[in-house]
Amino acid sequence: MHATPPAAIPRDDRTLRTTDLLERFRATRGLTRTLAAPLSAEDAMVQSMDDASPAKWHLAHTSWFFERFILASDARYRAFDPAWDYLFNSYYTSVGPMHARARRGVLSRPSLAQVWAYRDHVEVQLEERLQAQALDEAALDILQLGIQHEQQHQELLLTDIRHALWSNPLQPAYRENLHHDRVGASPLRWIERDEQIVQIGADAWPQVKAFAYDNESPRHRALVAAHALASRPVSNAEFQAFVEAGGYHQVAYWLSDGWATVQTRGWQRPLYWHEDGAREFTLGGWRERDPDAPVSGLSLFEADAFARWADARLPTEAEWEQTATGITMAGNFAEDGLLHPRSAAVPEAGFAQLFGDVWEWTGSAYLPYPGFAPWPGALGEYNGKFMNAQWVLRGGSCATPRSHIRASYRNFFPADARWQFAGVRLARDLP
Repeated sequence: MHATPPAAIPRDDRTLRTTDLLERFRATRGLTRTLAAPLSAEDAMVQSMDDASPAKWHLAHTSWFFERFILASDARYRAFDPAWDYLFNSYYTSVGPMHARARRGVLSRPSLAQVWAYRDHVEVQLEERLQAQALDEAALDILQLGIQHEQQHQELLLTDIRHALWSNPLQPAYRENLHHDRVGASPLRWIERDEQIVQIGADAWPQVKAFAYDNESPRHRALVAAHALASRPVSNAEFQAFVEAGGYHQVAYWLSDGWATVQTRGWQRPLYWHEDGAREFTLGGWRERDPDAPVSGLSLFEADAFARWADARLPTEAEWEQTATGITMAGNFAEDGLLHPRSAAVPEAGFAQLFGDVWEWTGSAYLPYPGFAPWPGALGEYNGKFMNAQWVLRGGSCATPRSHIRASYRNFFPADARWQFAGVRLARDLP
């Protein structure tokens, strides 16, 4: 995928920006097509739980976003199918009603072929406008946002289909030929930081060149206390030790709601671990678990319980961003094709796997930064209204597109969410 950062294209050079966005748009839509290629029509309409969406819905909704917020602003444009505005709206109540999220799996019609035709239609319409330099700056901003939006749904398409196939009694693979890469063990080290005031967050886009979501701004100062951060994420072997020590049966390690969740849902291990203690379910089907790879499939509750058991805690998002700022984003991302966390060598000095492989739970609630202001209009519903009962994750995963992530990126999920490639990096207080 094209990976030139948005900041490289001056906003006042409309021709260059339009050309760059056209290239990005084509690359992003092409990656979506590649990721969806292994899925049958039957695969593409499965919704295995309320929090997940069918692949077909992801394919249609990302096209709906471009149609609704760019194409439909032209009075001469005629919608591909006006009824689909209801079907494929997600949560934008200010633009109209939508089909219930938990009922997306009943949409056997439109067919997958019709959805692909819809995508083709939207792509042709947008490319024509881009090639004719017919989109103004506001529309180009929305196109840039739409590309980022589709990249989010590329990851969700992968994580949602993994859950769907795992939920199938046959537990088939998404792709049988996924390469399984192992590097070997790396010792965990603690890297200390003194107390300091740091700058975190991003300057508000689109007032600046570099893209960032509204929940990443404004850039502001934060006091970070003296602490130590682990050099790498927690491994499968380390989490296995927690399981074998009875961690899921000892109330002292768990938050109250976490303990209640463990009891109610019968959690005994990370979501995709087999009860045989040796295998885990991947997008390549059941595979022997790599003991040295980062553990994933954890909820915030499990990550927090492990940290307590390990005499540690979860890092704050300010601690995480302070560490990640300026570090090269070398990691295992969606474009690498492994689509599963892998072990990695840790440098003699410094951190490994801050980006890619697994999202890392933080101990920070998903709340607005001081001075936060949502985007105007309907797009203001994108992030701000979800700042309630959710927790921040950082760094991206093996299913995240490389050009989508940055040090200031704030992902967020409820504390019991465990179907993402979510793991944990430990932190400790220093005197």
